[in-house]
Amino acid sequence: MKLLFTVFTVTLLASVAAWGQKFDLSSGKAESYSAERGYGFEEGATLKPGSGSVFCEKAPFYFSVRVPDEGNYRVTVTLGDGEAATVTTIKAELRRLMVEKVETRPGEFVRRTFLVNTRTPKMADGVEVRLKDREKTSEAWAWDERITLEFSNAHPAVSAIEIEKAEVPTLYIAGDSTSTDQGREPFNSWGQMLPRFFRPELAVANHGESGESLRSFVGERRLAKVMSVIKAGDWLLIRMGHNDQKEKGEGVGAFTTYRESLKQFIAEVREKGATPVLVTPMHRMTFDAEGKITNSLGDYPEAVRQTGAEEKVAVIDLHAMSKLFYEALGPKEAAKAFADGDTTHHNNYGSYQLAKCIVQGIRDGKLELAKYLAEDVAAFDPAHPDPLSQFAIPAEPRGTVQKPYGQ
Repeated sequence: MKLLFTVFTVTLLASVAAWGQKFDLSSGKAESYSAERGYGFEEGATLKPGSGSVFCEKAPFYFSVRVPDEGNYRVTVTLGDGEAATVTTIKAELRRLMVEKVETRPGEFVRRTFLVNTRTPKMADGVEVRLKDREKTSEAWAWDERITLEFSNAHPAVSAIEIEKAEVPTLYIAGDSTSTDQGREPFNSWGQMLPRFFRPELAVANHGESGESLRSFVGERRLAKVMSVIKAGDWLLIRMGHNDQKEKGEGVGAFTTYRESLKQFIAEVREKGATPVLVTPMHRMTFDAEGKITNSLGDYPEAVRQTGAEEKVAVIDLHAMSKLFYEALGPKEAAKAFADGDTTHHNNYGSYQLAKCIVQGIRDGKLELAKYLAEDVAAFDPAHPDPLSQFAIPAEPRGTVQKPYGQ
């Protein structure tokens, strides 16, 4: 591997330092990541030289680059091989889908650009997010000082990687296990799939975490972390309810503490000049004898709708759309949208369909976010989901299964 350049320049107009690196992999040489270099391939894959590229016969393989600070980075990859046909899917950090599928003919090389958000637990004055133990181990890639890229599919091959700092609007997510970046198969979430649906002009920053409620999101300083980086012109999707529903105590409920917390989130986001968007919690897989989904979330979805109306905040009704999605599949087939034996958490297929629901909600609500949607994103009807037989995003090899916190 040859490091072509590392550039540090000063943009006087903005008074900020521009940072960029480019890695030429066309020689086929593959060096492992080291702290001294600050870049390289992660251990665990047997990489081979192609014709003007690096590939791995048994995907996925990972490439990491240490970045100078948290924020958004524009990544441009050159894919292809001089002699072989290639098929590549790209994810970033903790399995966030960036590029769904790129096919090249022998001798063909193509470039794809996307945005990756990085973050650390640190804030001003030494304050940090209170991470769960899992976030420090199997989920550490979501919080470290590197950008990690995953290359997978039938024959992934990469020839070059370019990374530079990017000043772009950001769509933040505050959520629980159904929207967080899930670390391992068979679990996945709509928040992980969402970046694929936007052009490289808007970054997605997923701050969701398993087991969270609105109140624990505040108590663990996760809201404070988002507020420390969110800026005017950004957005925050607020998607809670499954764990809030389980909270006990005097006065705790959908139309009391939950609604008060929703209003707190809304107020803090608006104070930063950003735009809050509420998302109702999706249904659990709870079919009745007639094959209809029953509401297992009580008053919490309605509390979101009412709060949106009171505060004049857009609401994406994932609760209503998920009902259409599950019922379209039916009691038997719907299980194929969920992780094995789970009735709350989804697999890759289920989360991809729910991400499409979020995107359709953005369109239906005529949100300004819609202008950033990728050109190939078609309208979606959750009552007519994509056939499972046509779903082709490759799953990663399974390690030790870690069930998400919360249900």
